[in-house]
Amino acid sequence: MSSIGSLEEEALKRKARLNALKNKRSGESSEPESKKSKQDENEPKRPALKFRSYNPKDEFLQERQLPRAKPESIASEIEEKLKSNANVEVEDQEINLTSLAPKKPDWDLKRDVGKKIEKLERRTQRAIVDLIRLRLEKGEVNLADAVLQTQRNDVEDED
Repeated sequence: MSSIGSLEEEALKRKARLNALKNKRSGESSEPESKKSKQDENEPKRPALKFRSYNPKDEFLQERQLPRAKPESIASEIEEKLKSNANVEVEDQEINLTSLAPKKPDWDLKRDVGKKIEKLERRTQRAIVDLIRLRLEKGEVNLADAVLQTQRNDVEDED
């Protein structure tokens, strides 16, 4: 019979543990108040709300609203700085524009367009040679005159 008594005791202990778990899950604990207060102390404290630029509509939150800050007057500080800067001599008012501008402002354009210009120069030379050949074939015997005439035409076209 001692085994039946021990089974009943174990059943009662198990019931007590289950009740404790239920209470713990539902938020009600059977712990004494002193343990509850210790748990509250261990919880991190949340910072108090302060509203600087927000106007809350709730009355409870309006109590936590800070008064509007007024900017400080800095007129006296500005006057002091202006007076101290008045003593400094103003150096040459004229600024040399050549010192500000880069020495070669189109260096990047020359770099980017350089290959294309080389191709165009080769084509131009070929076209000049072709024009000279045509004039020679037409019957203009003097080679020097044909070259000069072609160069004059090129110069006139550029103008």
